[in-house]
Amino acid sequence: MVFAVEKNAGANRVALIGIIVQNQDSAELVNSLLHLNQQFIVGRMGIPYREKEISIISIALDAPEDVVSALAGRLGMIPGVSSKTIYPKMA
Repeated sequence: MVFAVEKNAGANRVALIGIIVQNQDSAELVNSLLHLNQQFIVGRMGIPYREKEISIISIALDAPEDVVSALAGRLGMIPGVSSKTIYPKMA
């Protein structure tokens, strides 16, 4: 089950979510979740690492912090998927 996140949920921050997909059966669910949140995605890079049978995805976002957190959390709940988020240091 995939849920989109509200668009106007607070001040935006730039973030990067790193995703590793170990279970290729989960790739469609990952893509669906990212599609539902596409309004926040600045850029996306996907690398199929066939030798290790994983996919590595980087998602650059400009979104409210709670949106980023919710998206990363939902990604991490997908079987065979790991995600980690980083933010730039606040000035």
